[in-house]
Amino acid sequence: QLQASGGGLVQARGSLRLSCAASGRTFRNHAVAWFRQAPGKEREFVGGITRTHGGTKYADPVKGRFTISMDNAKKTVFLQMNSLKAGDTAVYSCAADAHIINSAMDRPAQYDYWGQGTLVTVSS
Repeated sequence: QLQASGGGLVQARGSLRLSCAASGRTFRNHAVAWFRQAPGKEREFVGGITRTHGGTKYADPVKGRFTISMDNAKKTVFLQMNSLKAGDTAVYSCAADAHIINSAMDRPAQYDYWGQGTLVTVSS
């Protein structure tokens, strides 16, 4: 069970930090990713921490603005979002999987565990 939190209303160029907490387990040996879905659009990959080596991957629209990290206990993953734009408005969800390969991290169907979404609204 994953629980995402931290969404809210923020002005353009502002910052927000989302959290994804693992309930009853840790993210050890799991890939953890953030996805978002804007109204009328398909769910898209935002970024994630790879299962192997703990590296990070980001979608092009958020590179240089968003940063994903994990706490030392491997129970919470954060999505730090800076320089937010109106186009970042969406419901953000976290997902985790213990078997996904790095090249498939952008595919929502590959993930076994999902948290509920948290709404991020960026006002222009």
